[in-house]
Amino acid sequence: MSKAFTRENDDEDELESPPQLPAGQKNYITPAGYRRLMGELDRLWKVERPALVQTITWAASNGDRSENGDYIYGKKRLREIDRRMRFLSRRLDHALVVDPTQRKECDQVFFGATVTVCGQGGVERTYSIVGVDEADAGRGLVSWVSPLARALLKAREGDAVVLLVPGGVEELEVVEVAYREIVLD
Repeated sequence: MSKAFTRENDDEDELESPPQLPAGQKNYITPAGYRRLMGELDRLWKVERPALVQTITWAASNGDRSENGDYIYGKKRLREIDRRMRFLSRRLDHALVVDPTQRKECDQVFFGATVTVCGQGGVERTYSIVGVDEADAGRGLVSWVSPLARALLKAREGDAVVLLVPGGVEELEVVEVAYREIVLD
């Protein structure tokens, strides 16, 4: 096969672009999410990468690199760390930190809101609308670009919103809207 059709570089920068963000939109994030991403970037840069470089240097000094598992794995892991660091740097560069605690008395749903909704079965659930890097549906943290958040955005307490779900349509009543600190860990 011709070299023109092979990849010599394992870097897949095109896969690093955030698929969850709509084109041209800002990367909204809460202060806790920003701190978490900064912490991960700091840990990768100051702890994991230097330790890995030291291991790779040691493995390279052992001789034949073509059959040296420590060297081969180390180089692969180093590329993964560098790729993640580039991704985090870009995310943080384009982040717009929005502190929900700064929003005063407001009954309308915007980014950072903690919303209690009541479904058709009378079951109440609480969701916090957060950035795409903070989303964890199991803990009630939904991304602001998710279908649920899009249905809730700009609704007020007492409003009914329609959510399209795989099984059809679900109507949710907004019971409460609060703006408080969102804890991720």
